[in-house]
Amino acid sequence: GRIYNDVITNIATQTTPNVCITYPDHIATYLTGPNTVVPLDELFVDEDYGLGGSQLLFDGPTQEEIVPQFLQECQLGDQHYALPYMRSTEACYINKTYVEALGYELPEVLTWDFVWEVAEAATEKNADGSYKLNGQNVMIPFIYKSTDNMMIQMTRQLDSGYSTEEGEIQLFNDSTKELLYTVAEHAKSGAFSTFKISSYPANFLNAGQCVFAVDSTAGATWMGSYAPLSDISEDKFVEFETEVMTIPQFDPSKPTMISQGPSVCIFNKEDPQEVLASWLFTQYLLTNEVQIAYAGTEGYVPVTSKAQESAEYQDYLSRSGEDNEHYYDVKLKASQLLLDNVQNTFVTPVFNGSTSLRDAAGQLIENVTKSVRRKETIDEAYMEELYEDVNSLYRLDQLGGRGAISVDKEEMGELPTASLLLLLALAATWILIALSVFFNKYKKKKL
Repeated sequence: GRIYNDVITNIATQTTPNVCITYPDHIATYLTGPNTVVPLDELFVDEDYGLGGSQLLFDGPTQEEIVPQFLQECQLGDQHYALPYMRSTEACYINKTYVEALGYELPEVLTWDFVWEVAEAATEKNADGSYKLNGQNVMIPFIYKSTDNMMIQMTRQLDSGYSTEEGEIQLFNDSTKELLYTVAEHAKSGAFSTFKISSYPANFLNAGQCVFAVDSTAGATWMGSYAPLSDISEDKFVEFETEVMTIPQFDPSKPTMISQGPSVCIFNKEDPQEVLASWLFTQYLLTNEVQIAYAGTEGYVPVTSKAQESAEYQDYLSRSGEDNEHYYDVKLKASQLLLDNVQNTFVTPVFNGSTSLRDAAGQLIENVTKSVRRKETIDEAYMEELYEDVNSLYRLDQLGGRGAISVDKEEMGELPTASLLLLLALAATWILIALSVFFNKYKKKKL
């Protein structure tokens, strides 16, 4: 969010960076400014300096060696405006020891019904108020880090409506309402909570206070009994067997999960040589040297088949569990999970306002969970008001179908209100500075 806001400011002052870590939703907003982000398709095929070009001084990938699904995510309208840098998805990190202690066996594919059932079983308490499963006073069986992703993936799995490619909002429907009733039911029993309400899933998982923790594969080094990174002290860790599985599914035969991770875009400059230098740097980030090194830091995967299929990366994957640092087994399991499911990933439609819709999707779950904890009644009247409030909060009712990306045309759509206000405030600041300088000079002349 901070980079996004900074770039919005930079666009107004014509001080954009040369290259920038970005996401498709962000590019959609950047493109509302004139000639801001460089379209890359012509650069892709340049014989000298394009992808795999003859004049490159490094061994970069050809266009065919970039994973097609990841490259497609960088396309807005008819043009590519970024190159993928790293990719991740979400995984469910599971205390398998607890699941089996409750009398269950993990299925081949995790389902929502299974997770809810086991989570409810884990809420049972002893007479003294402690939980039977762990003997502690704290237990949140199921914690979700990104409720945005939770709602988005649920609607995608059910094909129940989130938005159209053209920017028509479909989220606020009866199917979404039923999902929220289910969330409310399990929040009421204490079986479910969220990161925003409770804290990082890893902290509860590692302390033996959670059974199912959903977080990014890019955060795998924080998960499990022997996690090399942690926010809790060593004496709080509980030993258990960690399993890494795909997020829960409604239909095990059609696994569906979100694709996420940073891409890199290039901003236009007056000097074409400066743009060329930016393009060369961006390509360098796709070399095996960079891709494999960065993938080794977390549960990210390289975005090129060139890196994925290299002997070095295959050796890295084969050494899972050799130590709890570079070859930490949970981290490598998370990476392998995405590699095995690239064909099952998706991205949400990108349009001017899609970032707000994403935030709204998570807000629905957060609000319902908070309301249950406050002992509010969750009924039809509540849902109707919730829909109206979230619609208004994120100004989704102002989008209609007008948010579609239409690059290379005059109709670029309107900037989101927050971005517009930021630009206006910035313009006002520069005007005040100019006036101040003018009056100071005027005073000096009079003296």
